Amino acid sequence: MFPPGCVVAVGLRSEAALLPPGLCVVVSGGDPARLAALWPADATAVLSFGIAGGLAPGMQAGALLLASAIWEEGEVLAVDVPWQAALAGRIPARLGLLAASGSLLADAAAKAALHGRSGALAVDMESGAAARFAAARGIPFAALRAVADGPDQALPRAAAVGLNPDGSPAPLRVLGALLRHPLELPGLLRLARDSARAHAALRQALA
Repeated sequence: MFPPGCVVAVGLRSEAALLPPGLCVVVSGGDPARLAALWPADATAVLSFGIAGGLAPGMQAGALLLASAIWEEGEVLAVDVPWQAALAGRIPARLGLLAASGSLLADAAAKAALHGRSGALAVDMESGAAARFAAARGIPFAALRAVADGPDQALPRAAAVGLNPDGSPAPLRVLGALLRHPLELPGLLRLARDSARAHAALRQALA
């Protein structure tokens, strides 16, 4: 599943914790620019791994997606077809287009607009930078993602401040956001539950 010299790009420390020991993992903390600055010079393959936001109907929490390509602002970035096929042979994931975004999509309208522009099944914040890094160096790239929030699900404002730059949780900032917007608590609890489902799907894919 992981070629020799593979670098795995994730957004969260919790995603990195799912991976086997010994892999080279770079954690963006949800910041594509930070990810671009962390790439090791000796990488020979790149896998984008972690949770994503569902864009297409049916892409609900826990759904696994193998990217057929990455769509980023109208440009389509390729994946390595043999590697993708090998992953598809062992992981029961849906194959389809994955969109890249530099920011969280906060509501269903934003997700629907991106789906309409791109036709992508889901969106994340690491795959674009990972695909560009791989393309610039002529090394294989693939992406495996699990949906954490469905296309109809709005993200609470607390979710946007819930990470430290290293991808670890920032509970005090989340608490502060909830104190300012207490009615968002049910949405935050739903997101936590659905994120746990996505993490479980990724863990099973690696088993």
